[in-house]
Amino acid sequence: MKRSAASLLRLFVLVMILLTVVLQQFGSRMRTSSWQTPLWAVVYPINADGSAATQQFISELSESDFDAIEAFLAEEAEAFGLPLHLPVTIKLAPEITALPPVPPNSGTLAIIWWSLKTRWWSSMEDTFEGPTADIQLFLLYHHPDIQSSLRHSVGIRNGGYALINAFADNRQRGSNQVIITHELLHTLGATDKYQPGSGQPIYPHGYGQPDQLPLHPQQFAELMAGRIPLSAERAEIPESLDQVLVGRQTAIEIRWLK
Repeated sequence: MKRSAASLLRLFVLVMILLTVVLQQFGSRMRTSSWQTPLWAVVYPINADGSAATQQFISELSESDFDAIEAFLAEEAEAFGLPLHLPVTIKLAPEITALPPVPPNSGTLAIIWWSLKTRWWSSMEDTFEGPTADIQLFLLYHHPDIQSSLRHSVGIRNGGYALINAFADNRQRGSNQVIITHELLHTLGATDKYQPGSGQPIYPHGYGQPDQLPLHPQQFAELMAGRIPLSAERAEIPESLDQVLVGRQTAIEIRWLK
């Protein structure tokens, strides 16, 4: 009997958490898709490898390190006629010392449970003293001398948060900004536009300039494709946001266009 009551209590708590998440997502989606006012995106740095080098890098971060992302989104939004001078404002929160739950590899229930745990973790570990964030960007920094490759980042579509793996190295600042912006747009509803196996951009929506003649080589990467198509079989990773565009389909998905 006690076990049954405990199970019912856990079920009730889970349902209440799910209901809260649904309501929060609905409210967040309404605000982030209306583009009536600038969105607040808050960056939370995390020392993911625990090294002194990564800690030094984090200690030297400032909000100006993310100005290029604000400027890129402002320029791209203007190109699609969005009547906002600065569609996204990025703020830097104090470092978070606790690591987030690790995303599961697969399984719908596992992903749902991970999402719930991550939302709880983010609310408990929030270090930002200011207006409530529309988008939370948790940057897990790794020093390249310790980890040469990064785990895939996760931006929760319409969920308002992203777990982003980045290098704690100023030489990787440009590529970090591309990844951060890519995951940020995931939280607004943008979908990936590359082939899962090869990473090759999918034509036409994964091309920055799909009407270009000849089609290859392209000069820019479409942000949600993440690579510059040099041929039908070859593409390269952009070094900075200067080599990136937001494509029309992505603009539709995030409601810059109707």
